[in-house]
Amino acid sequence: MSTEIFEAIKTQAANVGPFGAKLKFVLGDDIILIDGSDGESNKVSTDDVDADTVIICEKETFLKLKSGDLNPMMAVMSGKVKIKGDMGLAMKLQSLI
Repeated sequence: MSTEIFEAIKTQAANVGPFGAKLKFVLGDDIILIDGSDGESNKVSTDDVDADTVIICEKETFLKLKSGDLNPMMAVMSGKVKIKGDMGLAMKLQSLI
């Protein structure tokens, strides 16, 4: 697990209000779950459970998205990022990345 990525997501998730759903990142072999379903805060873990939205990409792609070197829409259109589940929730990701 890339501690850098996990901590960055954890910090960003703490800065936004809970979004009423579970969002899972699958970054290669690593899982990062943001659980904003309880209404109090977003909890970040490495639990591999069902989520409302699943974002699948490689770690390198995620880092490029985070740094702004890769446009999220282009990443999805080119197949570098796959989204399963609630697309509306996926669109809220800008505040987490």
